[in-house]
Amino acid sequence: MCGRYYRRSDKQRIADAFRIGVPPTFEILPSCNIAPQALQPVVRLDAETQQRELALMRWGLIPFWAKDAKIGHSTINAKAETLATAAAFREALRRRRCLVRTDGFYESQALDAKAKQPRAIALKDGSPFAFPGFWDAWKDKTTGQPLETYTIITTEPNELTAKLHNRMSAILAPKDYERWMAPGDPARLPVDLLRPCDADLMTCWRVSAAVGNVRNDSPDLCKAASAGW
Repeated sequence: MCGRYYRRSDKQRIADAFRIGVPPTFEILPSCNIAPQALQPVVRLDAETQQRELALMRWGLIPFWAKDAKIGHSTINAKAETLATAAAFREALRRRRCLVRTDGFYESQALDAKAKQPRAIALKDGSPFAFPGFWDAWKDKTTGQPLETYTIITTEPNELTAKLHNRMSAILAPKDYERWMAPGDPARLPVDLLRPCDADLMTCWRVSAAVGNVRNDSPDLCKAASAGW
């Protein structure tokens, strides 16, 4: 699964990477401890122009038909294998795919029955990348306030991440961004892109246990805490 990730990029760097304009309406600060329910930048297609745009959304998908927002606590991830049949995901998958910008993510390795060692996982060359995801718009029936939310798609682990967890976030190559988001035949979804990243392209290192506290958010969190696997 993906329960924490980090992003060093501000909105200008994200805009440059995805060749989109810089939204003047909100500011995006880097974060090294992004947790579920956080508001984060997501790249999607504008409904009218079909051009890429940057939107601020909450992590944890709330389907448009949901009675309340609680479902968002259990929908931070979506399994690639069941997307097309899961009631909470299938409509958004067909029509509202997006990209989630990141520099890396965290997983914890169980050391014994009680202790865990958190680790950061990223690309070896240090370049930022994108998780495939999709989003939805929900309106609170009590307040009438709209809320846009997103989820990150997971797949089977590669040789590296299998040492830590039985799932990993899918990672898209830049050449696949356009195909992932492009509107098309809902019966022919680009789900073949949702595969494990080549383990040879990735690296992993120990980080501080402080990453386990959502109140902690410092650049030091994603730095190596000690040497070795």
